[in-house]
Amino acid sequence: MKKSELQKARAAYEPKLPGVLKGNVKVVSGRPTKSVADEAEIQKLFPNTYGLPELTFESSSEKVSASKAINVGVILSGGQAPGGHNVISGLFDGIKKINEESRLYGFLMGPGGFVDHQYIELTADIIKEYRNTGGFDIIGSGRTKLEKIEQFDKGLEILKKLNIDALVIIGGDDSNTNAAVLAEYYKSINAGVQVIGCPKTIDGDLKNDLIETSFGFDTATKVYSELIGNIQRDCNSARKYYHFIKLMGRSASHIALECALQTQPTLCIISEEVEAKEMSLDDVVEEIVNTIIDRSKNGMNFGTVLIPEGLIEFIPAVKKLIAELNDLLAAKASEFASKHHGEQRQWVLENLSCDNAKVYASLPEGVARQLTLDRDPHGNVQVSLIETEKLLSEMVGNRLRVLKKEGKYNGKFSPQHHFFGYEGRCADPSNFDADYCYSLGFNAACLINSGVTGYMSSVRNLTKNAEEWIAGGIPVTMMMNMEKRHGEMKPVIQKALVNLKGNPFRIFSELREKCAKGVEFVYPGPIQFFGPSEVCDQPTLTLKYEHE
Repeated sequence: MKKSELQKARAAYEPKLPGVLKGNVKVVSGRPTKSVADEAEIQKLFPNTYGLPELTFESSSEKVSASKAINVGVILSGGQAPGGHNVISGLFDGIKKINEESRLYGFLMGPGGFVDHQYIELTADIIKEYRNTGGFDIIGSGRTKLEKIEQFDKGLEILKKLNIDALVIIGGDDSNTNAAVLAEYYKSINAGVQVIGCPKTIDGDLKNDLIETSFGFDTATKVYSELIGNIQRDCNSARKYYHFIKLMGRSASHIALECALQTQPTLCIISEEVEAKEMSLDDVVEEIVNTIIDRSKNGMNFGTVLIPEGLIEFIPAVKKLIAELNDLLAAKASEFASKHHGEQRQWVLENLSCDNAKVYASLPEGVARQLTLDRDPHGNVQVSLIETEKLLSEMVGNRLRVLKKEGKYNGKFSPQHHFFGYEGRCADPSNFDADYCYSLGFNAACLINSGVTGYMSSVRNLTKNAEEWIAGGIPVTMMMNMEKRHGEMKPVIQKALVNLKGNPFRIFSELREKCAKGVEFVYPGPIQFFGPSEVCDQPTLTLKYEHE
């Protein structure tokens, strides 16, 4: 594999590890846990893995006898996130520290490879090629859901054949929910296989007090912020365009908020605030229009507008519509599919409740159509297919034309559209993500060596020097609640939304009036790997402000 000079230098980087994991460790059990909601239902579904204690690793001076070799399987599940390769590298080094004869197997192309028995052994030579690199290409990823007993049993066959003692699933909230279900099943049948999860998603919505951030969020937001900064530099140079920039983040606005803190755009819409204020689509448009009019009075017919990918689902009226659409299309999928393309809109209108039919009818035909496209594996609208940035700019343009005719606006409005998604998912990890991910993997090996199952690898105290990071594990069930999926209530990890009372949002709120009126743009520039710590090793502003 031919490598650039940067790749060669990056391969030599040695990720920092929490001090506690460098020597012998002992496990300290904390308080028993309970789920974040729906306790009775979650406990009933997870009788063998519910209520387990939090675990923390501490340094031990006791002489540790040699441990037996352990064989571990690893799965990359769901969308890519920077740092996945370092999780696997840390896991590899961790099990080799336990015993040099330990072996690591990677299941190919996600959970599907586990079920179909597609795997490779990950050797030192293979791992060496992927340390500190982006992407998931070492073994690939996939979105097959692990939810059926037949899948669990089929996977168990290959685990037994390879004498695998533990399975590590690296994924987001749904993937780790699957890990919890798998751990419960294997425990219930005494399969003798541990299941450990690692928190991955660039969206940043897999977190709580003990999972301070999901890996990949740091790198992705820094990549997007560099691109936004570049656009803002162009924007401030040409002074003639409004750039509507949609950012990934289907279920929460963490990416948009972090990028706003880093770049200080003209406007940033936060979905959670839109929902809390019960704003309509017209209200959102009016907010943008008013800002554009005010800026035009000062000769500024340019700016940037950041839009979360999932905004449309947070507008209360549209959210109700989507919920009914999800149920309708889950129950009558074949009937809908049998209709000709031109008949489907009318069919939907005839099958919706009166209020939701009115909302559906009011949407532009293209957006209405996008709301009825194929659902994702969880039965939800694929919001990434909805061109919210174009919808908003079109509605803003229409409103400004009306106001111009009325003599209330005499500026110019020329929109440009962007969607930043894939640009950040496979970037080389920042130093923070390289260190954090390596620590998560190494820590997962320690959890395996402790004999536990149904836990998620947890490394926290992340705003401190890596030496001071706290390592341990939390039961996945403590993060769960019940949500509707494909028309049925299912146990899932509760998504963490932007806290409108938290420090990151408060600081953003204090900045935005000034940003809306002037040119307070910040240009973060590219991620730096080498140089002073204050340039290279800093966590996201979100994480920093949450710890203030």
